Formats: sequence, structure tokens, C-alpha cells
Amino acid sequence: MEQRKIPEHEAIYLRIREMILFGVLVPGQPVTIQGLVETLEAGTTPVREALRRLTAEGALESKGNRRISVPQLNISQVEELYFARLSIEPKLVQIAVPRIGDTEISELRDIDNQLNEAISLGDIEGYLKYNYRFHFALYEAAGAGILLTLAQSLWLRAGPSLRVVLTRYGASALPDQHDVTIRALETRDLQKACNAIETDIRQGMDQVRQVLVFGETSA
Repeated sequence: MEQRKIPEHEAIYLRIREMILFGVLVPGQPVTIQGLVETLEAGTTPVREALRRLTAEGALESKGNRRISVPQLNISQVEELYFARLSIEPKLVQIAVPRIGDTEISELRDIDNQLNEAISLGDIEGYLKYNYRFHFALYEAAGAGILLTLAQSLWLRAGPSLRVVLTRYGASALPDQHDVTIRALETRDLQKACNAIETDIRQGMDQVRQVLVFGETSA
């Protein structure tokens, strides 16, 4: 069967979204239509529409006078993200555990191997990409569309700050509870799987908070 071609405006939106999600665009960085047109070799209209959508989703913020930038999180916002992620993501795992099949678990193992390779190479963007793919391959197994959309929105807001953590401490410093999660899925140990993801979230968000506190006290 011939694969449906993604419309240009949707493809551009997804590319810019990934630039935010994987920290190619960093917190505080100005984003311009012309700059993205040149970087992506895209048309002005689809880039403008993508920026409008991403601003509405909170992944970008309008500074007035047509200025757009990647948001810089403050401590209060990190606490909100902390609470929201711990409320939503373990619930997705709880729903996914009894539903996930051996094929999906094998896929998670493959993604985790790619993530470990990125860590060994010090590949920051690779770490962010495969870390995201791991979590959302697991969350998609839950079949809970509303919760999945909420989780994706939270990751869009946290992604650039995770890049800051990686730049400061290196890929090996970030949490990796994925092997524990996979082994829990293989034995259908719901509590262990939920605990592993919860620990993963806590450790990552604690490091984002630490970087922000350090930045504020050293400013």
C-alpha cells in the first residue's frame, strides 16, 4: 500500500516541533520566520503557520512586536511540570502494562540500545531523541489518547531545559530507568514498571530544577 504523503505544512510543523523537543532550539533563543525558512528550506506560509500552532501549544512564546522565542522555565513552572508528569505518565504505564505485547517490548529494547549507544558517544541530541521515543512507544501502548496528548505537551515544554542539563553534565548524568522498566514489562510487574518511570521522571526533573537554581544564584 502506498504511504500517504504528509502535507508540507504538517511536515514543517513536525520538524520545528522536534527542534524544540530535542533541544536544537534552546531556552531563550529567538525564533524567526526567515531563519527557519532558510534552515528548513521551506516556504514562509507553512513556517508561519507552524510557529502559530507551537505558540498556541506553549512550546514557543510571543514576546510582542512579532518576536518569538523558546520559553525559559522558572522554578514555579518546573514544579508544575513535575506534578503534571508524575500524575499523567505513571498512569499511562499502569494502563499499558497489561496491554503491551512482546513485539512492543522488543521494540522498546531496540530503542534503549540506541539510547545507550548515544550515551556512549556523548550524543546529546541522540539521547533526547531515543529517550523520547522510548517513553512514547511505551505510553502509546496504553491506547489512552487524551493522556497521551497531555504527556506530549508536557515534554514539549521540558525538552529544551533537558538539553541544558545535558550540555552542563553530559548524557551519562541523566537518569536511565529503562532497563528496569523493560524487565518489569516482561514479567508484567505493574508496580515495578510504574515505580521505574516515576523514578526516571523525578531524577530528570530534579536535575532541571538544580540547573535553574544554580543559574539563578549565579546570575
